Amino acid sequence: MAGREIEVEVSKIAHGGVGVARHAGRVVFVADAIPGERVVARVADDSRDRFWRADTLRVLDPSPHRRPHVWPEAGLERDPAERPGGAEFGHIDPAHQRELKAAVLTEALERMASLHREVEVEALPGPADGTGWRIRVRLHVADDGSVGPYAARSHRVVPVASLPLAVEEVRELAPLGQAFPELAGSGSARRRRGEAADRARAVDVIAPSGGSARLVLGRQDPTAIVEKVGEREFRVDDTGFWQVHRHAAATLSAAVVDAIDPERFDPGAGNLDLYGGVGLFAAALGDRFGRATRVTSVEADERATEHAAENLADWVGARTVTAKVEQWVRGLGALPGPERDRLAAGSVVLDPPRSGAGREVLVALAAVAPRQIVYVACDPVALARDIGTLEELGYRLETLRAFDLFPATHHVEAVARLAPARES
Repeated sequence: MAGREIEVEVSKIAHGGVGVARHAGRVVFVADAIPGERVVARVADDSRDRFWRADTLRVLDPSPHRRPHVWPEAGLERDPAERPGGAEFGHIDPAHQRELKAAVLTEALERMASLHREVEVEALPGPADGTGWRIRVRLHVADDGSVGPYAARSHRVVPVASLPLAVEEVRELAPLGQAFPELAGSGSARRRRGEAADRARAVDVIAPSGGSARLVLGRQDPTAIVEKVGEREFRVDDTGFWQVHRHAAATLSAAVVDAIDPERFDPGAGNLDLYGGVGLFAAALGDRFGRATRVTSVEADERATEHAAENLADWVGARTVTAKVEQWVRGLGALPGPERDRLAAGSVVLDPPRSGAGREVLVALAAVAPRQIVYVACDPVALARDIGTLEELGYRLETLRAFDLFPATHHVEAVARLAPARES
């Protein structure tokens, strides 16, 4: 059945940015389609009994929200196998993109947390068409040394002549059309997956706000760069984590501070910044509530923690810890009474990876009962699941905002505040 062309009508968008349709009683997830459209799609994967995956080839009844794809190489004119990933909403008007992202978040909350919460996805500054925002782009090296992005839902490198989502500095420096045979390695190396394998055969193009654009080739040793958020500077590795939208760090810092209820915030309590990275949100708390504010930033990456210590060095109340959050929180229950009391009077900022914080972390936090938890999430389903867990543990969702940090993609960022139900 794979390779067969089918005609389907798309009813809604699923998490992951694919349309949902039905064919002969079976669910079909259709890439590059918009709800309300009737399309001809090619079945790409029929290996599962419950659903198929397919790619749009032609649009028979287009949505009024369809536009020419902002990335020509990802448009319908190319064969689906040759379309690059990373701009799966590039064919949709930006305002409707945000409506679809809001619908996915709303549905996830209803399904996984039994909560009905209308949410608006807020746009960030930048070009109205959703281009020109990425300050970091990773290109991959094929076996012949050529570079390009991966094809959608694949680890196969495809050639492109443009990177429209990137800022101008990245577009100018990106080595499209060049070859890096020294990074190509062997076919067997290509088959080994994971972050380390990807980085070994990658070219990262980075445009930090505190310096000129640069290339990072393969496993090149990390170099510290400077990123600026308002008047504050942050040291971070060029290969380390930093938000990819030019305005994301400032937007999220402001959103976290706005989410904190000042009536509940005690600067002298045991405040926590978990998955703290290089100290972005800890610094935002200090700038808002004073540099004597006590906060412990916990981060698994040793280099990031070292940078956090530097970035927060002028702040007497800050402490940085290198540890996996999942392991570190296990020790909270064994703390002496006075330290547990300080944690109970404290506020927690959570910024976990895409997979979310998870039940183990949330149970450990709820056991010490902090006065508020501000959760920063880049995955709506993981957020909804974790909000559902916190609701079970006696917390209630009080505020929720969503931001379009990744225009032309299905991704959405959210900032939520939860507090003990007895105080709500």
